[in-house]
Amino acid sequence: MSSNGLVIAVPKGRIAEELAPILRKVDIQPEKAFFDENSRQLQFRCDNSDISLIRVRSFDIATFVAFGAAQIGICGLDVLMEFNYADLYAPLNLDIGHCRLSLAEPEDFDIRQDLSLISHLRVATKYPNITQQYFAKAGIQAECIKLNGAMELAPKLGLANHIVDLVSSGRTLKANGLREVEVIANISSRLIVNRAAFKTRSHEINDLIERFREAVGAS
Repeated sequence: MSSNGLVIAVPKGRIAEELAPILRKVDIQPEKAFFDENSRQLQFRCDNSDISLIRVRSFDIATFVAFGAAQIGICGLDVLMEFNYADLYAPLNLDIGHCRLSLAEPEDFDIRQDLSLISHLRVATKYPNITQQYFAKAGIQAECIKLNGAMELAPKLGLANHIVDLVSSGRTLKANGLREVEVIANISSRLIVNRAAFKTRSHEINDLIERFREAVGAS
């Protein structure tokens, strides 16, 4: 792989499956190992170009791109909101990875009835910045317990009464005695670009953005 080639950070898991047909339309053809779920390889050449892909956790993609380790990435809006890096430019909604970032609570609790009386809440979440900003608008101080998974256990075990997490079908919430109270943001995946790279490599990055735009049918 050429050291001068563009590096694109792509997520693991479900979003990667939705991304695969878009990559084909853009004519990015990763080597076979990229499609092997058992492969421990993290960087992959593309057979027909000087582009390489790195496969990382979705929550880390914005960091890889903001600090220039990759010039381009595929990143959920939730991650962009949480980190709010000034060095990122998000020119395109890829219209994949749809879910919502929501506040949830136990089914026998109703925060809306007591909202005006609450001055402090303990909330379990992967998104402390978003959560604190959300409650601050209502004049509530949120103490965030940072968790990276199994958020639904927090109310059951007394760690926190509320959680802020991604929700798709809502089945996991229901199975753990929780209900969705309010949608904080509707989430989908964005194409993101490092601003410095966009200035120094504008021709090739603009070309790639336009290919992605055509692939997803964006106007």
